[in-house]
Order: sequence, then C-alpha cells, then structure tokens
Amino acid sequence: MTASAAGYRHPDVLIDTAELEARLGDADLRVYDCTTHLLPHPTLAYTVQSGRADYDRGHVPGADFLDLQGELSDSDSQYRFTFPDADRFAEAVGRHGLGDDASVVLYSTTSPQWATRVWWMLRAFGFDRARVLDGGFTKWAREGRAVSTEPASYAPATFTPRPREGLIVGRDEVLAAVGNGGVCTVNALAREQHAGTGGRAYGRVGRIAGSVNVPTAELLDPETTAFLPAGQIAARFADIGADSAGRVLTYCGGGIAASATAMLLVMLGHENVGLYDNSMSEWSRDETLPMETG
Repeated sequence: MTASAAGYRHPDVLIDTAELEARLGDADLRVYDCTTHLLPHPTLAYTVQSGRADYDRGHVPGADFLDLQGELSDSDSQYRFTFPDADRFAEAVGRHGLGDDASVVLYSTTSPQWATRVWWMLRAFGFDRARVLDGGFTKWAREGRAVSTEPASYAPATFTPRPREGLIVGRDEVLAAVGNGGVCTVNALAREQHAGTGGRAYGRVGRIAGSVNVPTAELLDPETTAFLPAGQIAARFADIGADSAGRVLTYCGGGIAASATAMLLVMLGHENVGLYDNSMSEWSRDETLPMETG
C-alpha cells in the first residue's frame, strides 16, 4: 500500500512504485501507460494529442500503451473522451491483453487523471482488478527505477463488460441535482475556471449552478504527482459538504480531472458517486443550462 493511501477505506485502489517494481514479470500483471496531452488552440478549448511519444521515450518495463481518445472513447461523439459503448470498449482493451482475470496497473507520465479516467471506465464496466500507480511515471523515474524504450504488448484476451448503473451520468441527472440539497456536485477544475475569471474556457465561463470546487490539481504533490495524504483530501471534501450528501456528482471540462475526484471519493468510502461524462464541454455550450460566476 502506498504511504499516501493510508487512511482510506479502500487504499488498494493505489499501488506504490516499489510494489509495482516487485511485481513486474507476474504472469497476470498488465501495465498500461494512459498518457494524453491537451494542447492550446486559438478557437477550441483544446486539441488532444496522444501520449504515445512519451511512451516511446520511456516507460515502465513491460507496459503497453492505451490511447484514451483514439481507442477508448466514442469516436462518433462531438465531444472529446465521451464514454464508449460496451462492445467498443471490450474489443479495445481485449486487443491489448486486458482480460477478465488480469491484474491491471494504470499510470500516466503527467497528471494521474488520465489513469484515473481509465480506472473509472473499467469500474463502470464492472471490472475491479485495476489500480493506479501513485505518482505515475514521474515518481517512478525520479526514484531511478528501470525504464524501457522497447514497445511491449500482451496477448489478446477477452474482456466481459458488466455495466454498472449510476457511475457515468448525463446532463439530465446533473440538471436535476441543481438545488437538491441531497446531492453534492463537485467541480474538479481550477479555482479561476470555477469562478469564471480565467483558465481554459469550454464555452460560457463559470460553473454549473450550485456546484462546489475541489480542484484536482490541489490534491497532488506538485513534485512527485502523488496524491496528498488521505486525511488532507478527506478534509477538503468534508469542507464542501460531500460527507453529508446522499450522492456526489463530479465534473470538469470533459470528465477527465473529475475521474480523479470520483476515484478519491470512492477510496474514502463514498458509495454513491457519479461522473458527468462530457462535463463543461457539453454544459457550457447549452444556453438553457444554468451557470454561475463569481
């Protein structure tokens, strides 16, 4: 168990670099680099770049690469990173050797949000044998652990999706939660984006009406990219009322940073958490949906 995971009700969602290093070579282990980059664009909120080049420059030995936008998202959606249908997802991960009996570790070379997004997708499809590498490749490399530039792959496997209700939610549930004291809607974007005073805009500036703010970036150690200790994170969620809510919904720009929020809430013991899939990429473009600034 990673040191920063101590104090969670479900700490084994995270795996420490030392434990992963000790397990490399296990027959059932499947390690995946999930890195993606969001690049500035003059007219769009961002453009998406696969992190394959990062993987080619160096990765955990034996790790394969998963292209979140190119392979694991709905290519017919007008939004980036939209949750795919079960068959598409199962075919994609199965092609990369992620089968029903695999023990999976996910990581990114940048923010852990790319790994947590895939973790949340796997959970939504009924798979509970995935863990996120705490600190990702940043911490792994800083510690001087082995790095490979050799591409790796696993034999194709069968992934059986067993979709769970309520983990991926749409705008209708989020809209119904506005003004509902039993639901806590959490914005994982930066403080200036929440206030509507700066940062990347996805359309109208500001936040979903009634939502509260816990920026994902503030829950990480800036040097190692590992999550802060559980007590500090729990206090942040307690401060915004998540502990007294019957249901918690998380959102961000496109359902990526909010997946880290959702995962941490589950680790803390929150059992009724949903992720707004297209988040502000959808909400801010629809003038009928209520927003706030300030």
